Amino acid sequence: MIFPSRVSSLALATCCFIALLFVAPVQAAATDSAPQAPSQQQQKHHGDEHDGEKHHAHGRSGGGGHALIHDFSDAERWSKIFDAEERDAWQLPEHVVQDVMAVRPGMTVADIGAGTGYFLPALSAAVGEAGRVLGLDPETTLVSFMQQRIAEEKLGNAEAAVIPYDDPGLEPGSVDRILIVNTWHHIEGREDYSRQLLKALAPDGAVYIVDFTLDSPKGPSASHRIVPEVVQRELAAGGLVPDTVDEDLPYQYIVVGHRPIGLAH
Repeated sequence: MIFPSRVSSLALATCCFIALLFVAPVQAAATDSAPQAPSQQQQKHHGDEHDGEKHHAHGRSGGGGHALIHDFSDAERWSKIFDAEERDAWQLPEHVVQDVMAVRPGMTVADIGAGTGYFLPALSAAVGEAGRVLGLDPETTLVSFMQQRIAEEKLGNAEAAVIPYDDPGLEPGSVDRILIVNTWHHIEGREDYSRQLLKALAPDGAVYIVDFTLDSPKGPSASHRIVPEVVQRELAAGGLVPDTVDEDLPYQYIVVGHRPIGLAH
């Protein structure tokens, strides 16, 4: 197994979901400025869309962030949001996986913050029988949902596992592609996290960060979003070679961080 069993001891947990998939994001109330420490089940730093029920401002300097609090005990409820058919029209999963990420048969791909596994079918089809797909998330309830989904949809090359909030849980040089969708702005210590992602990449590997543009009608409020230039700086600080993908997703940008050529582990 490539996933460590230790549990992160984050002081301020990073979680996810700031605005509902099809509801315009709401501004955080003034009373949210001093949140209580969330429980393990309430923390999350994965991403898909956000519901805006309880959220607190994210720091931007140094790649920091503050806690977002949610209850993910009802995975079926969240699946109705994350896996809604309408999402395909603007998320374009097959296009992102095959055309943008250039996922090919035999590759190993990790989806960090995979939630209910929205991207797993597209990734599974792209890597083929010889490949491997890892659906990773800190939330145990959502990982259990992914495991059930993998079994029901017969995704034989996919698996799901719980990871710590501050660690991708990947062995050095073990993956060809890493996908992080609508999640990056929830991760604390993103420069350090970038270093861990770099270590996990195989030669010619790359990390793909998909997140909301400033003018997107979906996603978190503008004060919680990160512009692509900041993402590039954070990836570069971790040793990756960043670039912004020339892509026209309706509501999101894509930043890629390549493993430097010739880098030794």
